[in-house]
Amino acid sequence: MNRTILQGDVLEKLSEIKDETIDVVISSPPYWGLRDYGVDGQLGLEPDFRDYLKIMSKIMTQLKRVLKNTGTCWINLGDTYAGGNNHSDWSGSDERFDKRMKENQYTAQPKKHLAAKSRYGIPERFYINCIDDGWIARNHIPWYKANSMPSSV
Repeated sequence: MNRTILQGDVLEKLSEIKDETIDVVISSPPYWGLRDYGVDGQLGLEPDFRDYLKIMSKIMTQLKRVLKNTGTCWINLGDTYAGGNNHSDWSGSDERFDKRMKENQYTAQPKKHLAAKSRYGIPERFYINCIDDGWIARNHIPWYKANSMPSSV
């Protein structure tokens, strides 16, 4: 059995994989606007959710290329709520966020088009984009978390 671990930017690493060579993809990409992992250019800190979805679409195009015709793809993707602070305070990310805001490297997420505490609907938008891009959507599996962390929304 051949096993290789690729570490780095997902689009760069996907370009190293030959067409139709992968049986299964299982991924939980960073959710949009929720965490700062302290990596420059990281997925999930785009100023607008549409930018995030465009990058996710590029990733899915490459995943489709490397998957075998009999392959399957599983994506765990959560949502973000409008209003309030959407970045975490883990590992000093508040300091990085504040620094980026001061240096104008990171703009606040546009919230004016959604009512406060409204979901952005990113998983649904992503799902529909995949169907529009030719993916075969076989199922949508909800992840029911009966005892999840409390949220202000």
